[in-house]
Amino acid sequence: MWRRAWSSSVTFVGMIMAMMAQSSAMVVIKFAMSQGSDKFVLVLYSNVLSTILFLPCLLILRRPGSPRLTSSVLIRFFLLSLTGFLVQIFAFVGLDYSSPTLGTALLNLVPAFTFILSISFRMERLEWKSSSSQAKVVGTTVSIAGAFVVALYKGPPVTLLTSSSSPHSSWALGGFFLVCDALLISLCYIIQALILRDYPLVQIVTFFYHLFMTVFSALLALVLVKDPKSWSLQESSLVSVIYSSLVMSLLHTAVIIWCVKRRGPAYVAMFQPLGIIIAAVLGIIFLGDPLCRGSLIGAIVIVGGFYVVMWGKAKESEDMASGPSSASEALPQTSHKIPLLAQEQC
Repeated sequence: MWRRAWSSSVTFVGMIMAMMAQSSAMVVIKFAMSQGSDKFVLVLYSNVLSTILFLPCLLILRRPGSPRLTSSVLIRFFLLSLTGFLVQIFAFVGLDYSSPTLGTALLNLVPAFTFILSISFRMERLEWKSSSSQAKVVGTTVSIAGAFVVALYKGPPVTLLTSSSSPHSSWALGGFFLVCDALLISLCYIIQALILRDYPLVQIVTFFYHLFMTVFSALLALVLVKDPKSWSLQESSLVSVIYSSLVMSLLHTAVIIWCVKRRGPAYVAMFQPLGIIIAAVLGIIFLGDPLCRGSLIGAIVIVGGFYVVMWGKAKESEDMASGPSSASEALPQTSHKIPLLAQEQC
């Protein structure tokens, strides 16, 4: 009995730490960009450090009996990395125009977008008579409606702090980039699920994921960053690179995977809305960001839709466990591996 209580307490604390890591990484990155750091240089250096950190996985786990790295596998790695690279760019640009609170709120669109894409790729069937499918459709619609509210309506601040943030036009532009970021994360989920069917070595996939993203970000930075001074790391830039690589790529990922194995993906997903609160508090304290009415209303709507979608997924899993179902094939089987890559967008 006490072991079960201890295990529940540890996973609960672990998920709070993971959400704090995710939200604080957004705040650190936003602070570095507000100090003049170039977003494209930050992306490049973060990917370089992450590639170095995951290099031992390739050396240790690559054994004679491992699946072969064929050209088709490498092409799929390439496509996954290209999508992940776009995730990073859209996330950094979106944060530059808006705030960590908005970025964290719009991450709750990922389950809804994943549901839409899984149907588009025929990885999941929509059973209109099923309560789980109905819940996911309703939750998806509500989440997207909340995204429109949070992105298009900033509203007056509900805190006493004076706003030093971007005007409404920049806020809406940032919201657009962050919505696209959530959509691309969902696409990463789908591509990763397809890759892991044939190549189940997750750590090696992660190494090549970061390696190819380093190449993409280097090419983009060489083209867009003309000022030589932008390539030198200030103190805030160095902290941002190290923090995002160590905390997001290693600590956050390790905790997420461990909690998924102990309690399942639905348990982990339930904590995602907590990141909105953490990001809002950290943004107010360290960045002076006001909490605006539009963000508050939109976040509440998105979180409501998020939990409806998650209830639908839980109901679907319950139905599958109790009897045969044709609702889904690929995503439930690989959902325990999804958080590894998709949570590293920053």
